[in-house]
Amino acid sequence: MDRLRIVLTVADPSRAADADLARMKNARYVEAVERAGAISLALDEGASVEIRRAAFSAMDGLLLTGGADLDPARYGEPLDGSRGIETGRDALEEVAYRAAMDADVPVLGVCRGMQMLNVLAGGSLVQHIEGHESLPYPSPEVTRHPLGLVTGTRFAMIVGESGGMQVNSYHHQAVTPDRVAPGLRIAATAPHPKVGLLVEALESGDPDRWLIGVQCHPERTESSPPVLERLWTAFVAACAQGRARSGIP
Repeated sequence: MDRLRIVLTVADPSRAADADLARMKNARYVEAVERAGAISLALDEGASVEIRRAAFSAMDGLLLTGGADLDPARYGEPLDGSRGIETGRDALEEVAYRAAMDADVPVLGVCRGMQMLNVLAGGSLVQHIEGHESLPYPSPEVTRHPLGLVTGTRFAMIVGESGGMQVNSYHHQAVTPDRVAPGLRIAATAPHPKVGLLVEALESGDPDRWLIGVQCHPERTESSPPVLERLWTAFVAACAQGRARSGIP
């Protein structure tokens, strides 16, 4: 059997303030996918229409990675704290998401990727919160906070632990319970002194649809609990199951 192919939407290094840092961040996602046994088809906003079409037609799964803020116009709100907006990447990820939905392949979103999943499904974001950012990667100084799993969710069953987990935090925007899209459900939360609860994981409310978003960065293994490696394994396993159902060798 050919190796599973995961499409990754990533930052375009040529548009980044620090191209080497962008490449380093992108590489962490590629490494995570490959550790789980799949190969990566990485796309940034500079990818041609032909390259995009070829990748979408071949993909067994979709990974939306971390990065800059979404354009708040996508969820019908004025600019109020968003920064570093990449409209070209927003457009790429919308097309990639629609292609994944049409093909019924598993979808995983990380940080910005989780936020994008929520917005594309009809939800919105808090454009700025305090206290959840870290120093820029690869600084070893990392902000961490507890993660509360929601019992019975797909994400909780994958992770398999319910208490005492601490995850890394690299975001200044967030999904709150009142901003969750119709059709998605909360799978994990974290406390915030001013906002109350922040949504730390989302998933499809349809048990037959493998779609999960996480706000933390599980690809950064040096600051993630080891159990989060199970998320990559489960994602690739779901992609394999989807390929088997489709009859593709």
